[in-house]
Amino acid sequence: MKDFLDAVNLAVSKFKELNSPVRIISHLDCDGLTSASILSAAFQKQDVKFSLSIIPNLTETILKQLSLESYKTYFFLDLGSGMLKEIEKALPEKNIFILDHHQPQDSLTNINHINPHLFSLDGSEISAAGITYFFAKELNQENIKLSHLGIIGAIGDMQGKNGFSEIVNLILDDAVKVGKIEIKKGLRMFGAQTKPLLKLLLYSTDPYIPGITGNESEVHKFLNELAISPDKKLTNLTEEETKKLVTAIILKRLGSEENPEDILGFNYLLKDEPDESPTKDAKEFSTLLNSCGRLGKSSVGIGVCLNDKSSKQKAIEILAQFRIELITSLNWFYSNRNSSFIIEKPGFVIINAENNVRPSMIGTLTSIISNSNLYSTNTILISMAHTPEEDIKISTRICGRSKNINLKQLLNSITNLLGIESGGHNYAAGSVIPLEKEQEFIQLVIKQLGTESFLKANPT
Repeated sequence: MKDFLDAVNLAVSKFKELNSPVRIISHLDCDGLTSASILSAAFQKQDVKFSLSIIPNLTETILKQLSLESYKTYFFLDLGSGMLKEIEKALPEKNIFILDHHQPQDSLTNINHINPHLFSLDGSEISAAGITYFFAKELNQENIKLSHLGIIGAIGDMQGKNGFSEIVNLILDDAVKVGKIEIKKGLRMFGAQTKPLLKLLLYSTDPYIPGITGNESEVHKFLNELAISPDKKLTNLTEEETKKLVTAIILKRLGSEENPEDILGFNYLLKDEPDESPTKDAKEFSTLLNSCGRLGKSSVGIGVCLNDKSSKQKAIEILAQFRIELITSLNWFYSNRNSSFIIEKPGFVIINAENNVRPSMIGTLTSIISNSNLYSTNTILISMAHTPEEDIKISTRICGRSKNINLKQLLNSITNLLGIESGGHNYAAGSVIPLEKEQEFIQLVIKQLGTESFLKANPT
């Protein structure tokens, strides 16, 4: 960790020697938007001129477009590690800074590259927002006030479920110290601030509640037996009601594959945000940002991070649209499970959504399915969606968190046969392939994941 932080400090020292406008390119998800917001706020404080673009993926086409610009300094946030060779080729003699946590391309480079994988850390231990926060804090200690964005970015990247890593706890300590975040232990359920208990329990997939999740009549019966109103919000329950609810949920989960008490955990609340707002709980805040990015409203997400009131109101409207889009995508999936769009095999599932799901939504859809208990633990999900550029966006997830499977390496072993690199990390990986490679890719997946040796090594 010391070597990692020393490398961040060295990168800041190199940046301070420069005196030119900066081009920032960041990813569109929560981690990317929080990263971009942190760096934007830090540069504004230092009077550094910059231009910011939010993109779904870094491609050679985008790099070619960037090469036509006159900037001398480029920052890539939450992307870039998988395209080191391409970046150096497209942007020679430029000052390149990459702040990313995805598994890096195996390449010697002169790029200022800050990535936990280069320092014997894992990409799941710190997100790009955390890396960017350390950069901003070293640039100016007053940027400690941006620490909460580092935590929101981490949560948006599925970190913190069972507590944070040692290095992210340093960021959390800063956020608590400056009064940005308060930590409360309790029921670890998404929507505690905004959803009535009926909806909270009905749609709870993490944690999954056997007999309750997805069954509205059973939710009513369950709450009626506890004498708790289905219209109440979790955050408004009395201490006695909370104890009854916790005990009842634990009893429902007895005998399931997961620890019944996993429903309890830490909740990270934004102290400056109003109660019952989607910006109060860091988990809901991260979903709000994801909805902005996925629906092409990244500027609104940046505004939310920078505490712009009008952006917050717009983001809540976008969140409603996002939920409709997500429900539409889920309905498409469930209604097509027995069709040629979805190939279910022992150990893996291929979801070929074609034009039926937005490419920016396909990763979110796959994540929800992976947490739904629909498929056995260790089942690999490989989803595909067509893009407007006539490519295919690929997203992979795994049901449960297997320590034996590295999805980035797995996907890369397949796409490399097509001459294409994949990006990501152990638990989530993705790629973009030409549309004409669709059937070839599907056959390669079936061939590789359907082998007897693979199935024996990764039983479901």
